[in-house]
Amino acid sequence: MKSPFRELLEAGWTVELIGFSALDRYLSIHPGHVTFIQTNADLPELSKLFDDLQFPGVTVADAAIYREEGRFYFYCTDERSSSVFCHPLLKLRFHVNRKVYIDETSCYPVYAEMARKVRRTETAIARILPWVNLVEVYETVQLILETAVILARYIPEETIYHQNDPVQELLKVITQPTEPIDVPAELQRTYLELLLTSHRPDLGFILLLQSGIVSQLWPELAMMNTVDHSKEFHPEGNVWNHTMETFRHRKKPDLLLSLGLLLHDSGKSLASSSGNRRFDKHAELGSEVTRHFMQRLGFSSEMISKVQYLVRNHMMPAALPRLPLQRTQETLESPLFPILLELYRCDEASSFKGLDNYYESAAAYQNYLRNVKNPYRSADGKKLDKKRR
Repeated sequence: MKSPFRELLEAGWTVELIGFSALDRYLSIHPGHVTFIQTNADLPELSKLFDDLQFPGVTVADAAIYREEGRFYFYCTDERSSSVFCHPLLKLRFHVNRKVYIDETSCYPVYAEMARKVRRTETAIARILPWVNLVEVYETVQLILETAVILARYIPEETIYHQNDPVQELLKVITQPTEPIDVPAELQRTYLELLLTSHRPDLGFILLLQSGIVSQLWPELAMMNTVDHSKEFHPEGNVWNHTMETFRHRKKPDLLLSLGLLLHDSGKSLASSSGNRRFDKHAELGSEVTRHFMQRLGFSSEMISKVQYLVRNHMMPAALPRLPLQRTQETLESPLFPILLELYRCDEASSFKGLDNYYESAAAYQNYLRNVKNPYRSADGKKLDKKRR
């Protein structure tokens, strides 16, 4: 299947990457799951080109197509500027036809400085704040959401973690919404995906939490900030802080893994103590929280099922070396198990437990895979007699 860019270009229409998509390209960042396209093709012409064209609503985009590789949002205009985004940094456009960046603001020096620091992984957050702090007062929900994504997506990955906190600096110029927030579910999902596929989602999420937006849009996540953790293994504090910490241990900002990390402990706010289990059945409860949360935001049933698998089973790798195969085989056979094991690694790395248990579990999984391929042994490693071979 041709890319949407190619189909538009071959039909003679202009194609411009705008907003986050243009900035991603400028900074050589993987575009993630959402692409924003401005074109002079109108809706009837787009309908002729794309049989699967959808109309998500005027507050989201003029039109959209939903592909396995992600969503493409179209904005139909002949104008030289776009009002799709609020933040000045998101005025950059990339004209695909002519392969040229179009900067309609006075921000070009800022873009160049961003590129230099991102590519050199500049470590001083305080010197990066001017990128996002280009607005005197942040007083609209859209502007705050965009700023959270900018903070998460474009601050260099290896910034000093607890120094020169950019969130606190931004909160000084943010006006917290006093009225109920009304953001369409698809737009919420878009911002969530942009955050999760960023290098530093923790910064964006913390900004949204402390500005009051998380509690209104995503109360399931805000509840995690009310649940304390054992300080012995989680000195970072509560469930929310632990969850934010897990993102720092990802090897890449994969959406499925990141959704699993975001929601893996979401059931703890509903769990009760039972014996020596403080959060009894929190994985099962978290699976239900995951389903309701993702359904509300319009995720596909396939994606919901995958994330539920990760949340429901996230405790299993810890016990894998000690459980009998009949208890674990169904989970091990899932093609999602390697992602589950990676979630467990991030979970363990974000606590003070260390990674010894993770390596033991990884070895048990490797041994299982070796036995499955061995025609002379059963899946649990027992020798097969000649009649069973």
